[in-house]
Amino acid sequence: MLTLALSKGRIYDEAVALLGRIGIQPTVDPGKSRKLIIPTNRDGLQLLIIRATDVPTYVEYGAADLGVAGKDVLVEYDSNGLYEPLDLGIARCRLMTAGKPGEPTLRGGRLRVATKYVNAAHRYFAGRGIQADIIKLYGSMELAPLVGLADCIVDVVDTGNTLKANGLEPKELIMDISSRLILNKAAMKMKHAEVTGFIAELRQALAQSPE
Repeated sequence: MLTLALSKGRIYDEAVALLGRIGIQPTVDPGKSRKLIIPTNRDGLQLLIIRATDVPTYVEYGAADLGVAGKDVLVEYDSNGLYEPLDLGIARCRLMTAGKPGEPTLRGGRLRVATKYVNAAHRYFAGRGIQADIIKLYGSMELAPLVGLADCIVDVVDTGNTLKANGLEPKELIMDISSRLILNKAAMKMKHAEVTGFIAELRQALAQSPE
């Protein structure tokens, strides 16, 4: 049995669409069920539905053989215990700095930066020789510059509408993000044929994509 860890939301929807191109479909809709272990129409493959930030942990420690996680999550997880064989090209977005219009984020002096992407923010500002105090938040990042908690934020940007609605604008691009297939190293050895066969199917489906 192969177990594939997915998170609800955009990653789940786009990953399931990709799986459908190789004939795999879940037999239970997680949006209509409380089940967290979802069978599929393929014998030997089940889905595990968990939080996006937990996907790398479940995969590294063997609770799932494979998973789909955004590059932003993987950068924050920062582990050598995973293989990353495929960029699936799904759930695309951007990790960016953002702040008030007309206020540059790359300036002299010490910055206060609010984000849940602590590792990525540290690397970005340190790589540009900018001293930054990173304030970790878990949500509502847009509030931080408005109430004086931070000079700017680092967050994932899709359309930018949330920033605009809160009087902020995207500034510098830190990285383009897409979701990756990740793999437990032990599963690669113990279930080599099943894992490599599954990866090959996905790779072929991606190669045939019109995008």
